[in-house]
Amino acid sequence: MKKIFILAALVAGLSINASAQYSNQKIKVGDQAPELQLETPQGETLKLSELNEKRIILIDFWASWCGPCRRANPNLVAMYNKYKDQKFKDAKKGFTIVSVSLDKSKDKWVAAIAKDNLSWPYHMSDLGGWQSKAAQEYGVQFIPQAMLIDQDGKVIGTYNFAEQAAKELDARVAPPRKKFLGIF
Repeated sequence: MKKIFILAALVAGLSINASAQYSNQKIKVGDQAPELQLETPQGETLKLSELNEKRIILIDFWASWCGPCRRANPNLVAMYNKYKDQKFKDAKKGFTIVSVSLDKSKDKWVAAIAKDNLSWPYHMSDLGGWQSKAAQEYGVQFIPQAMLIDQDGKVIGTYNFAEQAAKELDARVAPPRKKFLGIF
């Protein structure tokens, strides 16, 4: 019995250590999301603060060369399609995704966006790989990784996989309006 208890404690300890290893140590819930100002695949500058006004945003860090990222992309597409037209409490402009790539090759980055059907309009990168300004600013040491920010730019969740944000999004969806059927 003593051996089983020791084994269970060891497994629990390893699990907690692995979880801490793969959690963002820089960005915390309640923090103001740092500004992102990077180029789109079309060479235009995209600024997070301009997109965020009155909108919930899922910031997804990924790369074309990242197997787990690419395998997670179908779930990310499904999430975008589910929430993009929803009405949210306190977020008049709704929901969108901002994908931040840690690629170094523009051609591979753009090809992966097309191949994985990442249909939202907001993609950005400085093509700096792990030395990306965004990765440094957000403390990104592993991908995929995502942060959900509210309409005021505050972090409301951090996730290893973007689809983990669904519970928070569901809680923020506005209830449907009731129709008034009055007698006149």
